[in-house]
Amino acid sequence: MSDHLVAGIEPPYYTVVFTSRLQPDPSGYDETAVRMSELVEQVPGFLGYESARTPGGLGITVGYFRDEDSIAAWQRDPEHRSAQQRGREQWYERYSVHVGKVERSYDFERD
Repeated sequence: MSDHLVAGIEPPYYTVVFTSRLQPDPSGYDETAVRMSELVEQVPGFLGYESARTPGGLGITVGYFRDEDSIAAWQRDPEHRSAQQRGREQWYERYSVHVGKVERSYDFERD
């Protein structure tokens, strides 16, 4: 989970929205999630992410990427592909992925 907000990205850029529901007791999930966070930060064109999960297991992660090539590089990463397979086999009851192009973006922060 991230406790920060991504702000100040100049459009256009892309989002990958990953929404999931975990199985009860997803052993090994947290460690892998930390590793994926470390790994994605090495992808050229990766801009940041935000993530939240409810106590009941519903999670949403939004990844921000400069372009579609950056997203494709993340999809091809062998360690990421292995984690995806483990997710389908062990951790997730269900998930969905939505990719979108952002053409307008703004933020607010109280002083």
